[in-house]
Amino acid sequence: MLTEILQTLPQVLIDGLTLGAVYAVIALGYTMVYGILELINFAHGEIFMTGAFIGTGILILLTSLGWTSMLPAVVSLIIMLLITSIVTGMLGMGIERVAYRPLRKAPKLIALISAIGISFLLQDIVRFITELFRGNYILTAPTFFSNQINIGSILGANAASFKSSFLVVMIVAIILMIGLDFFVNKTKWGMAMRAVAQDRETASLMSINVNKVISVTFFVGSALGGATGVLFAVQYGTIDPYIGFILGLKAFTAAVLGGIGNIRGAMFGGLLIGLIEMFTAANLSVITGGLMGAEYKDVVAFAILIIVLIFKPEGLFGKAVAEKV
Repeated sequence: MLTEILQTLPQVLIDGLTLGAVYAVIALGYTMVYGILELINFAHGEIFMTGAFIGTGILILLTSLGWTSMLPAVVSLIIMLLITSIVTGMLGMGIERVAYRPLRKAPKLIALISAIGISFLLQDIVRFITELFRGNYILTAPTFFSNQINIGSILGANAASFKSSFLVVMIVAIILMIGLDFFVNKTKWGMAMRAVAQDRETASLMSINVNKVISVTFFVGSALGGATGVLFAVQYGTIDPYIGFILGLKAFTAAVLGGIGNIRGAMFGGLLIGLIEMFTAANLSVITGGLMGAEYKDVVAFAILIIVLIFKPEGLFGKAVAEKV
């Protein structure tokens, strides 16, 4: 059993890091919004999905115009990321302005229901537009960064392989995560975000425009979600309007696991969930003697979350907050 696990370990690490990087960047959007508004933005998974469709649409357009054969692949990717990030960032700001801001003083359950409603609305809008222009709501991206690379292991040659898109996903995800960490901790806007997250009323008394800070937070979080959608489409190729639900739920789980409201915790939680999921999918059948298969990978990931929350409810990197009475 141990030999089989070790043989699959290189491939598990590659696939787990790829999926975990996607979870981590999506989780940042959840944790940023929660840190400031204490709102679970369940529409964030659908913003990620919208970004995947926008990025794929741009790639299809560039391919039909023949630009992908003239432009370096990196330039095409940068164009996709920039356009998608701006569009999804503006979409996030619009959602905050229309669906969340009027409900800011309402009970949190009302805002949560509004978020769920927005997520269903985005699913149907994307499905309608895709079927209108493509005749099918399932979209397949043109071949992009698909060169196959084989690597060896201590137990055999070519024990693992990955597409060149794996390197693209990891490099871009790392840049996004480091950039966000720098933005939040080293810039004036980041300082304003942290001030609003700590005490909204006091921040407004210190001449901080709270509404503008919240809008910027939604823009940044949604832009990251949209960019991650592009990375997902490049890596996995096929997308549909419903990918945002399960991936958004996993990313939310990652944010809670790392400590909701903690940016670095969300990054770690995303990578951890991705590695656990891929390890379970590859080895659960071996470990249980065929009793349980790869289809139970979600059960294992959520079971670990439940265990963590039982013994450390604030998450792995969160801080316990004393209740004021």
